[in-house]
Amino acid sequence: MSISLSSLILLPIWINMAQIQQGGPDEKEKTTALKDLLSRIDLDELMKKDEPPLDFPDTLEGFEYAFNEKGQLRHIKTGEPFVFNYREDLHRWNQKRYEALGEIITKYVYELLEKDCNLKKISIPVDATESEPKSFIYMSEDALTNPQKLMVLIHGSGVVRAGQWARRLIINEDLDSGTQIPFIKRAVDEGYGVIVLNPNENYIEVEKPKIHVQSSSDSSDEPAEKRERKDKVSKETKKRRDFYEKYRNPQREKEMMQLYIRENGSPEEHAIYVWDHFIAKSAAENVFFVAHSYGGLAFVELMIQREADVKNKVTAVALTDSVHNVWHQEAGKTIREWMRENCCNWVSSSEPLDTSVESMLPDCPRVSAADVFILCTCSPVRKADIFQHRRIDCP
Repeated sequence: MSISLSSLILLPIWINMAQIQQGGPDEKEKTTALKDLLSRIDLDELMKKDEPPLDFPDTLEGFEYAFNEKGQLRHIKTGEPFVFNYREDLHRWNQKRYEALGEIITKYVYELLEKDCNLKKISIPVDATESEPKSFIYMSEDALTNPQKLMVLIHGSGVVRAGQWARRLIINEDLDSGTQIPFIKRAVDEGYGVIVLNPNENYIEVEKPKIHVQSSSDSSDEPAEKRERKDKVSKETKKRRDFYEKYRNPQREKEMMQLYIRENGSPEEHAIYVWDHFIAKSAAENVFFVAHSYGGLAFVELMIQREADVKNKVTAVALTDSVHNVWHQEAGKTIREWMRENCCNWVSSSEPLDTSVESMLPDCPRVSAADVFILCTCSPVRKADIFQHRRIDCP
């Protein structure tokens, strides 16, 4: 059995506490003091001392994983599914490893959208300068020119990006469960133009610039001896700060800052931007939305901001486990009435498929998704069922 460094550090304290607690009332003060000491110890920081370097591969091959013919992620040598606890008792390191793999999978899904689904990557803002932060969406060739129907897909919140429903399902189940790709292919086969939104790509991260403090000796009229003393104190302070930083951050993780993307700084902003610059300008007479989880909230916000335009162009909306709230979002009566006629929200339920489910909100009908496991793990309801939504099969 392996014992981590953090456990060895805390072991004497725990033993001491146990011994004190066996004593009488006179020992209560010492117990309180030790508890206070424990509360001040940052276990997360202590755990970093045991960690191997946070240096992970940047390809699936480097991780020794690949997707098989069934779209399942498997180890190249053993054929086993992905193992999260690669190193025992190092949860933070395992989580960082999982996140690094997730970023590779995000890029892999982007490649599939372009190669397998023949979608185009479109940079936004459309008038962005060379130097400003940018995001992107994906569109089929006929997304803006298809005269009949256009399908718009919006995923939920979190780490997922364009083309994904749930990263965890991609890693632990398969590509069909966790991505929008089967849905996109069926939409294209049935004659839809397609636009895939990317509502979580709201900013880029850059390393924080280091702040250089100008030495007081550079511009001071103080006597030389006093300046020397000040500089000595400053150097000692910096030495202590560097020592503390080395203890606090032994992995030397970079300090990052976020630069938000113009007019796309949130999922709601992103939905409105894509509507104004793409969907509203499309030739399609019938526009259909499929929005999962927070994507449903983003759609309702779009309706609030562009009510007349949405009503004029959108034919039907299929929501899956949507987290919208017409009261909190202050959706007006006319919006709620339109949603009752044109929207349907498939939700987690043990009832048979499409059975009506009671709702506390006066908006769109809620019906059972039946496949509780799939919906609860953040994949949309059975894709065929959404395509049967009463107005999606338009001519």
